[in-house]
Amino acid sequence: MDKNANNLNWFEIPAADISRAKNFYEKMFSIKMEEQEMMGMKMAFFPAEPGNGKANGGLVQSESHKPSMEGSVIYLNANPDLAHALSKVEAAGGKVLMPKTKISDEIGHMAYFVDSEGNRMALHSQN
Repeated sequence: MDKNANNLNWFEIPAADISRAKNFYEKMFSIKMEEQEMMGMKMAFFPAEPGNGKANGGLVQSESHKPSMEGSVIYLNANPDLAHALSKVEAAGGKVLMPKTKISDEIGHMAYFVDSEGNRMALHSQN
């Protein structure tokens, strides 16, 4: 790892019910997530272009993936303005924990929410 490479290259958001979690994020971001089973895990992937060098990840349901309000927080990219995705959280089955909050002019805005599975998550956008 160095300053010229992504610090993060893959993330997994735990799901107790992969279909419910997939539905939540598809509604929140107005996206389509592809599902796959591998190595005993049910997975749904956020849209990505393979080999582009950008960090990506998905939802995972397995014995070793447990949703939690504790531990690391993943900030999902909600550019250009996180207000749009955040406004869909509660209708999709989640809960807003912290509304859109300005960090600084240079860094942008953030918000916390709990997803349909009980994970504490965050959004970030420049506006």
